Amino acid sequence: MTVKKNIAVIGGGSWATALVKILANNLDCVNWWMRSGDAVEHITKFKHNPKYLQSVEFDLNKLNISTNLEAIIAPADIVIIATPSAFLNSLFENISPKLFDGKVVFSAVKGIIPEHNAIPARFIHKSLGVPYSKIGIICGPCHAEEVALERLSYLTIACQDDKVAQNMADILACRFIKTTISDDLFGTELSAVLKNVYAIASGICAGLGYGDNFQSVLIANAIQEIENFIDEVSPIHRDVKSSAYLGDLLVTAYSKFSRNRTFGYMIGKGYSVKTAQLEMDMIAEGYYAVKCVMEINKKFQVEIPIVEAVYNILYERISPVIEMRILTDKLV
Repeated sequence: MTVKKNIAVIGGGSWATALVKILANNLDCVNWWMRSGDAVEHITKFKHNPKYLQSVEFDLNKLNISTNLEAIIAPADIVIIATPSAFLNSLFENISPKLFDGKVVFSAVKGIIPEHNAIPARFIHKSLGVPYSKIGIICGPCHAEEVALERLSYLTIACQDDKVAQNMADILACRFIKTTISDDLFGTELSAVLKNVYAIASGICAGLGYGDNFQSVLIANAIQEIENFIDEVSPIHRDVKSSAYLGDLLVTAYSKFSRNRTFGYMIGKGYSVKTAQLEMDMIAEGYYAVKCVMEINKKFQVEIPIVEAVYNILYERISPVIEMRILTDKLV
């Protein structure tokens, strides 16, 4: 049975906006924190986010929206964090872990916290003091833009406590959202991180002019790399052919809505990293993730040639043409 609790969403981007849309569809009230005071003022006046998913119109009677982080978190039973991973450390550095006592925290963050080389679940546990049994992840395959359009989408809710996962799955399920649960907290989160790196690789190849035949080989090898990496880091039984792993990889690698693929495409077309970031005006999580994954892999020593190629292009400034030509001889 669903236990409807006080829920807070932290973040003002497209995915946070999509989650608030879903929750407002199902609940009487959603508490929403945004960094931008101008955005809060715009929403309270015009009923939509001025920068992200502008077509989504909110019922203001269902929103408690504020720039005061503590005021939004304090009354919540469940906190959903949906901010870029690069900002997570600074966002919570002055927040007392006591504020999270007794709360369930779900991550909708698709990256690694650079300062800690840690996935969000580990950061939430170590920095905010939340036990792993009360930490969950909300993952795809799902793009915020299609949620805004109310196109049928699927979410996987992962938590080590099945009851916590199922309750959140029930809260999020609606006419256009179907949900499933998983107990693979670390595997699903690592897969969600890695798929952004592979989406950048896919975009680079597209920008360089590689066709569909090569793209299929690239992504087939990518899911093998994901399986090898997460099995080494978190060795439990899992089926990487399911939606939370393969499905999320496919939609991120191929979709026109994928910001990581778009970022990679621009790199393949000759943009510098800084120019691509400025042009997009959105965070491509894979840019930060690839560096962190390379650091983590110093311990595990998994063969991940696609990740290494992306790292070399973005951080070692090796020509995409040369690096991808080398990679083609490593794929099977």
